Amino acid sequence: MNAPAELAKVIASQPNASLGYKDFSLGSFGFRRDEYFVHINWKTRDGRPMSHTMDAGSYLRALMRDVAWGFFYGWVNFDDVFGTVNHYQSVDLYAGSFNGTMKEAGIDLLENFPTAQIRATFEAMLDDWTNETFDPFAAPQETGSPYGRKNGNNTAKVTRARELAKRCVGLKGDLNLRSDASGAPVNRAFADVSQEQPELHPEPGFENEVHAFSLFGFLSRSQVTWNPSFTSVVKHSFMCPTTEEHILPIIHGNDRVEWFFQMTDEIHWDCADKNTGKPMARVIMKAGDMSAMPAYCRHQGFSPKRSMLLVWENGSPTLVYEIQKGESPEVPVQF
Repeated sequence: MNAPAELAKVIASQPNASLGYKDFSLGSFGFRRDEYFVHINWKTRDGRPMSHTMDAGSYLRALMRDVAWGFFYGWVNFDDVFGTVNHYQSVDLYAGSFNGTMKEAGIDLLENFPTAQIRATFEAMLDDWTNETFDPFAAPQETGSPYGRKNGNNTAKVTRARELAKRCVGLKGDLNLRSDASGAPVNRAFADVSQEQPELHPEPGFENEVHAFSLFGFLSRSQVTWNPSFTSVVKHSFMCPTTEEHILPIIHGNDRVEWFFQMTDEIHWDCADKNTGKPMARVIMKAGDMSAMPAYCRHQGFSPKRSMLLVWENGSPTLVYEIQKGESPEVPVQF
């Protein structure tokens, strides 16, 4: 058996004769979409059939992030029922497992898949269910409708590569600055942001060591929302700025502390217990505010205007296991 090839196999039906969309299966889960909704079905551990329905646009926006982020850090809740947990070589797929009421009722299901297997299924589903007029990475005012019968696809938009600097944006051989020529015009919301770059005068021999760029200018040209880039990397310290508008399509459950610095405008955050969904806090961040999301919470943001947010991530591959063992704290600071 060729294991990678087997894992890449996607179980899908022929296109529906009326709607044009394929149905997908992964383990005990079934996925179907119609003109307005996505339907997920599974059986409980004692054999009872269960189902869950999501708005098609909301589902595709969440699916887009899960695919593009490689299942991200920890939990990617599509809503309060369905989502994934990243174990970095495998991924849990669940329905109701982190919903206190469903868990208590015994109607939840969680199954684990090799990352390559779930990624192949999710990528195929995203491509088949996204019509040519809809960009799930764009703000609602900047894209067409996700609804209706199948109408082509938007493969170019759903296969964008994340912009990840190795050291710092603009360094020789690293991620380039955004520009009109590179297909990144200034976003409509940031027309007043200066595009001037800092002057650099390094001594000879230090041209690739001394560096600076305008982060505001870089972010003003972001074509997507709720999609952190890497703009500077020092060992496992990742600066991940992003532009936000409307609603974070997922409810992110942390497996480590995340720091947020609100660079412009404001974002409203709903925070809840990671395992049950029980509400914990509401945080309203305005320009200049900084907060940290502990490793025991889940959070979802609401941005009334397009805003700039700097996310600081500790990307250590061992941190999640240190937290699980109690060797590292779940909170950013202890007094």
